[in-house]
Amino acid sequence: MAGFVTNIEEATEKNENYRQVLFTAPHSQLVLMTLQPGEEIGMEVHPNVDQFFRFEEGEGKVIIDGEEHEIKDGFAIVVPAGSQHNIINTSTTEALKLYTIYSPAQHPDGTIHGTKAEAVAKGD
Repeated sequence: MAGFVTNIEEATEKNENYRQVLFTAPHSQLVLMTLQPGEEIGMEVHPNVDQFFRFEEGEGKVIIDGEEHEIKDGFAIVVPAGSQHNIINTSTTEALKLYTIYSPAQHPDGTIHGTKAEAVAKGD
């Protein structure tokens, strides 16, 4: 396929996996994520990767270089390469559903991690 076309809102809302790579291009990657209640990605830095996040369901907060921002459905954030960041689902009952675009790609094409524990065990 020359590109990738999907209803991203629908795909994101249906996703139950912690991480699912949908498409990998030569210079970017589209990934769905679901954070369970109280779950977080964990503080991380991508030295050479810009990252865009769009939130489709739930609520939480994002921390970028020490600055905290509340987020919910409809919010988008951009994390420039080299910025320390974390996303936290602040709900105790609802999942936080989002998609992210890495530029360049960050994970092997086709990656699916059902849970965060699985991602950590595989070194992702």
